[in-house]
Amino acid sequence: MSMEKTNSRTQNRLRLTIYLVLTVGFASAMVLSAGNKNYPAGNNHKDPAEPATENKTIASSPIDNKIENTFRDVNKQRAQESKEAFLAAYKVFMHPRCMNCHPKGDVPLQGDDSHLHAQGVKRGPDGKGLYALKCKNCHQDENLNGDYLPPGSPGWHLPPVNMRMVFEGKTPRQLAIQFKDPKFTGFKNFKKDMMHHVEKEPLVLHSWTYRAPPPLSHEEFVAKVKEWIDKGAAIPDK
Repeated sequence: MSMEKTNSRTQNRLRLTIYLVLTVGFASAMVLSAGNKNYPAGNNHKDPAEPATENKTIASSPIDNKIENTFRDVNKQRAQESKEAFLAAYKVFMHPRCMNCHPKGDVPLQGDDSHLHAQGVKRGPDGKGLYALKCKNCHQDENLNGDYLPPGSPGWHLPPVNMRMVFEGKTPRQLAIQFKDPKFTGFKNFKKDMMHHVEKEPLVLHSWTYRAPPPLSHEEFVAKVKEWIDKGAAIPDK
């Protein structure tokens, strides 16, 4: 009888121990499950008290903001100076000495009033005149002596028919946009070719041999074109 009571007590204790173990395990699982809801998948179960290290937006300091505003102001100022430089150069591009060779039609212009060229001269496929009316027939390699005689320069011509490079009637904005288009100019390297054209092209240099030259000196004109390009070749607003 005594042995049976002892076995019964032992079994009861074992059952109680198993029950307590299961209860504690279940409670622990519930706590962990509830805690995991606070973490996104793959976050390695970080403590919520820890500062986030991913997708964290760092507020800009006053110094950072000041530097950013300074750069923005500098860029805005450079763009404005670039536009102003082009507007100065635009007066040369649209002066009869330049614009007469960049008409919107196939007849070159002449004179300070930019009237249609006499003798029925036309552009021709290569820009050097049509049929017997070739530019070189009258325009020699240099100016002829005497009043009202044809001016001269090597390679006298208009732009070819497949690349007319029209200046006439263009606003500053339209002309600046077209200068940056290689289909308009044929330039492969915008800055290098543009600067070479305004600095070295004989027909451009010839524009300053007339009694009524462009409004800027050649040196001033080249400097304005260079400034326009160096400061970003900004496009005028109008």
